[in-house]
Amino acid sequence: MIDPIVFDDVPLFKLLDEEEKKVLAQQVSMRDFKKGQRLFKTGDPGGVSYIIQKGLVHVSIQDANKETIVIDIADEGGLVGMSSLLAEENHLTTAVAIEDTTAIELDRGDIIALVTSKPLAGLDMMTIVEKHLREAHNLMRTRVARNLNEEMEEKETLGEKAADAVARFGGSWMFVTTFGVILVVYVTINSILPEPRRWDPYPFILLNLFLSMLAAVQAPIIMMSQNRQDTKDRVRSELDYRVNLKAEVEIEELLQKVGKIEERIAEILPEQEKSE
Repeated sequence: MIDPIVFDDVPLFKLLDEEEKKVLAQQVSMRDFKKGQRLFKTGDPGGVSYIIQKGLVHVSIQDANKETIVIDIADEGGLVGMSSLLAEENHLTTAVAIEDTTAIELDRGDIIALVTSKPLAGLDMMTIVEKHLREAHNLMRTRVARNLNEEMEEKETLGEKAADAVARFGGSWMFVTTFGVILVVYVTINSILPEPRRWDPYPFILLNLFLSMLAAVQAPIIMMSQNRQDTKDRVRSELDYRVNLKAEVEIEELLQKVGKIEERIAEILPEQEKSE
């Protein structure tokens, strides 16, 4: 028999009383996993879950773009695979031991035995599940997947930073005002000075040359900055889509699991009342 005290650090079972923990401890068994061994993978039947006693387990999932994302690192007292067990669905995640691990194995029969002998334990477990769901929903509302601006700034080259600076200054009133003042002063000086001292008399050919050179250099630099901004916008749109897609899929899965758990508890409680 497993020492019932091990359930004290497991959030799902922390509301159980001592007698309920003893009932559960009589049902479970221990499992050992070597480093690199999988506890379960995506698509496996969700018949068992594990409470980590020693070691470390990475729990990962593949998103819509087939990228592997580590969603949990379970250490001592951590619980993996419980949602699939309760919902009687295949595992949506993959759990891999990243060091030698010892875990308590729970199957559906263990949970049924606990709820059958102690019906109120099911309500306690439902309370914890609901709290976790609320935390997940709050996280969905406040979570920022990536800070795009910081990522782009880290990858910027010196030339890209210079292009952005030129674009910002070239599109500001400071530039328009300063450039306008320079033009007025230039034209005025070359208009009022005596003829021999004018370095660029009307029609200001030298000024036109400078303006053409400035436009030839400034235009591609500004276009470089605009192209980078377009890239940012495309990445930002992709991130928004991915976050919305994940939120929709995960919320739908959570709602389905809660519904199945409630249905199962509703079936067990009347059976218990009849037996009494």
